[in-house]
Amino acid sequence: MTAGASGPPPKLKVRGLTVYYGEKKAVGPVTLDIVAQHVTALIGPSGCGKSTFLRSLNRMNELIPGCRIEGDVRLDGDPIYGHGIDAVGVRRRIGMVFQRSNPFPKSIRENVAYGLRIGGVKDSREIAGRVERALSQAALWQEVKDRLNDSALGLSGGQQQRLCIARALAVEPEVLLMDEPASALDPIATAHIEELIGQLSQNYTVVIVTHNMQQAARVADDTAFFYLGELVEFDRTDVLFTKPSDPRTEDYIKGRFG
Repeated sequence: MTAGASGPPPKLKVRGLTVYYGEKKAVGPVTLDIVAQHVTALIGPSGCGKSTFLRSLNRMNELIPGCRIEGDVRLDGDPIYGHGIDAVGVRRRIGMVFQRSNPFPKSIRENVAYGLRIGGVKDSREIAGRVERALSQAALWQEVKDRLNDSALGLSGGQQQRLCIARALAVEPEVLLMDEPASALDPIATAHIEELIGQLSQNYTVVIVTHNMQQAARVADDTAFFYLGELVEFDRTDVLFTKPSDPRTEDYIKGRFG
C-alpha cells in the first residue's frame, strides 16, 4: 500500500516490517511509502500497533528487551536496519517527540542545546544560533527569549511540549516522529501543536500517531489505519475518511468500535 505514489518521492520506504516481542507478533508485516514533506497520520484503537510501528521507524524499539524486527526500512534509499548501521546516527536523522512532554530539569536553553552538545558541537555562537532557530521553528522563541536561563519545568504543558519539539529540531533531523503529541494538552495548546505540525511539514517529513480522528483529518496529508497489529488501509486522508476501501476502516471512522 503506497500513498502519493505519483506525487513527491517517498522519504521512508517500509517493506514487510514486522515487530515481535518475544515470540508474539505485535505488528506487521507493514508495507508503505511515507512521502517527503507530508504529514502522515497513524490511527486505530488502543493497542493496535501504531506506536510500535512508529518507534520502528527510528529503531527506538531496540531499547525494549525481547524486541525483534524483520523487514526493511529505507530513508532516502539508505537502510536503517542492518549490520554496521549506527542506531544513534539513524535517530539523528529521524527525531522523536513523545506523548508526554519530558523536559530535562535544566534551563530552557540547555534543554534545546542538549542534543547538540551530545553530538559534539562546542562553538557557543553556533549553539546559540541553533537554539534560537529551533525555538523559532517550534513557535516558542517569542515566549521564552527573555528567560532562556529559567528552568524548563516552569513552562506550561503546551510550552513544554513545544520545547521538546524544539529539542528534537535542534539537531536538524529530516523526519519528525510524534507519538500523540497533543493528547495531554488542553484544546488551546492542542490547536497550537496542530498549527505547528502544518508549518513543520514545509521543511520536514512528519509522522504522527493520534487517537483523535478529527485531528488526523485536520493535519494529515496521508493516513494509515491499523487494527490488531495489521495495516488495514493507507491512502490520502481525504480518500480514507470519505471513501475507505475496507469495511473495518469505515466501521472505525464511524465509531462502531474503538
